[in-house]
Amino acid sequence: MRAGVIASELKIHAPFTAFGTVTGIIIMAAFIQFKVSKEISSGLFWTLHPLHVLVSALVTTAMYRLHSNGGIWRTIVIGYVGSVGIATLSDSLMPFAGEWMLNMPHRDIHLGFIEKWWLVNPLAFAGIAIGYLWPKTKVSHAGHVFLSTWASLFHILMAMGPTPDVATAVLIAFFLFLAVWVPCCTSDIVFPLLWINEKETNAL
Repeated sequence: MRAGVIASELKIHAPFTAFGTVTGIIIMAAFIQFKVSKEISSGLFWTLHPLHVLVSALVTTAMYRLHSNGGIWRTIVIGYVGSVGIATLSDSLMPFAGEWMLNMPHRDIHLGFIEKWWLVNPLAFAGIAIGYLWPKTKVSHAGHVFLSTWASLFHILMAMGPTPDVATAVLIAFFLFLAVWVPCCTSDIVFPLLWINEKETNAL
């Protein structure tokens, strides 16, 4: 039954993910075309990544609350790990893996919850609080996908050197898609539902 809920949620949210990936590819093409500096990409990353954590915490917590009667401390832990942990994977670790494989000259990991702990962690707890009190997921998931796409994109763009060739651009788009689809849907859907207690569910 839990697998059925996960499959249903993945189907509902798939269009948001596909559209978010397309917007990221368009923005990447524009930045390359107009030779936008990596400093601007850096500033945008450090704006969007914390916002991504906020929305991710909201959606992860809301998804868990919609399907379970779990206690407050359990909800906080699931909301934090599912947002900070998976947003870091999406925005930093997976893009860095692509940057490393493509030998980009300015590659770096950029762990937000450590480098800017004073910003990222409070936003995570704020998202958990909102998701706990107002467990809605559809609109916030769409926002989550866009933020994840753009944060991952700007992480890659600030690592990139000269204008990439076609093959490199295609590989960047591939890594961008993976950085959005896998972590976002894991954070929003799979991760919180894995912790559901079958005996204490609200919506299964």
